[in-house]
Amino acid sequence: MMPTANQDETLLLHLNEAIATIRDKDQLFQIIARKLRLIFPFDMMGISIFDKELLNKRLFFKDYTTINPPEPVPANVGVFTPIAGSPVELLLQDPRIQHIALREYLRQYTDFEPFQRLLRQGIQYMTMVPMWLSGHLTGYLILSTIRPPAYSAADEQLLEKITSLVAVAVRNSLDFEEVARREQQRTLQLNVTNALLSIKQREPLFRAIAEELGQVVPFDYFGIRVQRAGQREAFEGFAEFARPDDDPSGALLVLDPNRHNHRHPHEIVDMYRQMSALLQAAGLYSGEDFRQLAVRYPAMRAAYDEHRVRAMLIVPIWQRPDGAAVLLLASPAPDGFTPDDLATVQALVPQIALALENLFAFEQIEELKAQVEQERTYLIDEINTDRPADGLVGTSPALQQVRQRIAQVAGTDATVLITGETGTGKEVVARALHQASPRHGRALVKINCAALPAQLIESELFGHEKGAYTGAVERRIGKFELANGGTIFLDEVGELPLDLQAKLLRVLQEKEFERLGGNRVLTTDARVLAATNRVLEDEVRAGRFRADLYYRLNVFPIQLVPLRERPQDIAPLVQHYLASLSKRLARPPRAIRPADMAALLAYAWPGNIRELEHVLEQAIIVSQGQWLEFGGFAAGPVAQALPPGPGLAIELLASPAAEVHYEAGEAPIKTLREQERDHILAALRRTGGRVSGTQGAASLLDINPKTLEARMKKLGIRRTVVAG
Repeated sequence: MMPTANQDETLLLHLNEAIATIRDKDQLFQIIARKLRLIFPFDMMGISIFDKELLNKRLFFKDYTTINPPEPVPANVGVFTPIAGSPVELLLQDPRIQHIALREYLRQYTDFEPFQRLLRQGIQYMTMVPMWLSGHLTGYLILSTIRPPAYSAADEQLLEKITSLVAVAVRNSLDFEEVARREQQRTLQLNVTNALLSIKQREPLFRAIAEELGQVVPFDYFGIRVQRAGQREAFEGFAEFARPDDDPSGALLVLDPNRHNHRHPHEIVDMYRQMSALLQAAGLYSGEDFRQLAVRYPAMRAAYDEHRVRAMLIVPIWQRPDGAAVLLLASPAPDGFTPDDLATVQALVPQIALALENLFAFEQIEELKAQVEQERTYLIDEINTDRPADGLVGTSPALQQVRQRIAQVAGTDATVLITGETGTGKEVVARALHQASPRHGRALVKINCAALPAQLIESELFGHEKGAYTGAVERRIGKFELANGGTIFLDEVGELPLDLQAKLLRVLQEKEFERLGGNRVLTTDARVLAATNRVLEDEVRAGRFRADLYYRLNVFPIQLVPLRERPQDIAPLVQHYLASLSKRLARPPRAIRPADMAALLAYAWPGNIRELEHVLEQAIIVSQGQWLEFGGFAAGPVAQALPPGPGLAIELLASPAAEVHYEAGEAPIKTLREQERDHILAALRRTGGRVSGTQGAASLLDINPKTLEARMKKLGIRRTVVAG
């Protein structure tokens, strides 16, 4: 029945009142739909809106009446899609009330899915009423019916009046949504800023950002990946969280950083490097679009398969010459995100970027503080060590050659391998090389690879994260990280286990490493000096040392000859140690008898300079009178006076030389070989024939057990156990 003029006015007044007082979008447009249904028969009502340029359209509201149950709404409903190529482009050519038959339009637009979907629900006809606002076309009010519509001219006039009110309602609703969205963004920005001010640790900060985002943008997976200048890894820092499968509404759980252990690290690097261009632009990928990404990119395939991701938001945080950062949100639902979600996350980018910058700055400050403290310890040790300018004492041709080799290589960053018997001064040479290099302003960091258990060497070299192993209660910076910009000295490098040799090789080749228990790839600009008393060529042949590591270390070898082969240096060394040790031990300086000096010059010194230092230190401690007392050392090797150990006899394969006694002032006539043999025999007698271990002769002589065994074999010394 045709409504009267009074009914028209009443309807328009009711609609005006509803538009002015009701702010809830769904409630308002459901009221509009009910009022319209009292006058015009229809089976479905919809409102489609356009952008300002009339290039894109999206469904703003849909209301079903007689169709029940309605067909599921597709994922792209509510998302702007192009007008070009759709029946709407025909409506724009003649924007007036039009009554259309869907099948006629489908002859020209056979693939237009929305019309196909309406036909499946029985809809055959649509009445399209243009919405005008301030002279601009903003969309269409759509009344859909199963049967052909019958509208008079008066009906169409009333529809146009109602549609003008609907256009106002749509504009108000969009404005209210924008205000609410901006208020939501401000709240988020404030919360993220508060987190920035109060949280200075990586995981808690990322978790706070994720939880705040989760209040307004539902997601199941959150990730931030960061690449900074100087990092060879695709992304050196990251945070990733996921909701537990058994409780999708539960708190975010941190993902295991080692979950990609089945992949080689370089494979993971390549996965993210392949999609670097994709991560440079903001995007919303859902349904079929995301499946195509999973086909194209292995990293997306991993998300598709391992986390059942079907929709993803990609939002770059920064993209600049010094690095990049990107935020990823993912959902298992194909329609998990909307363009509004993308806009919400993009609005937070400045706060997230500032949070990351502050976090990294704080971490750098903490690392620098730890490094300065470590360097302070090393520098104090250097200051308190009394030694000559280059630390090398002596004038022998062999020592002059070492000085020449140091001068040749000091100005470069070449790796140096220092070899020689125990006690020949390999650390002194390393210190002299560092002091002569351009890196002398930074610390020389030293580590003895034989002084620590195998399980602790990796932590000492590369550091560890908190909780990396039992007892790791805090993060520790490793020696390679500490030596960045300076020099690291690896003493007894031949003692490294094979598995650590591979990691050391990586540092030498790539200048990168990881802390124990960590997943960040760190880089170091440390110059490497290594030392060993082993013959590494023999160790390589025996399979105890990697050949590739040996060649990397042996770039510039420096060989130190034993003290017995450079007797010219003994007297200068004696004078140096007498002065420094007397000062350190707070004892008055004492003179040395000529006979004692002659004995020191003639002795073979199997323990080399270290043994000489220990002998002099013992003499300074025990001496009381005017002269330095060596406790029988000068009258013959001190070990000769020691009784043999119980149950053990020590034989010489070669005939022992006749023992000769000397008067005071006479020079000994024993050969260096005989002196060395006698000294080793005395040490073996004292230790009961034991060579290695804490109570062995090697420890007593301060010499490597393998070196001692080699000297015994060369000198013809063997041990024979005697019963009783």
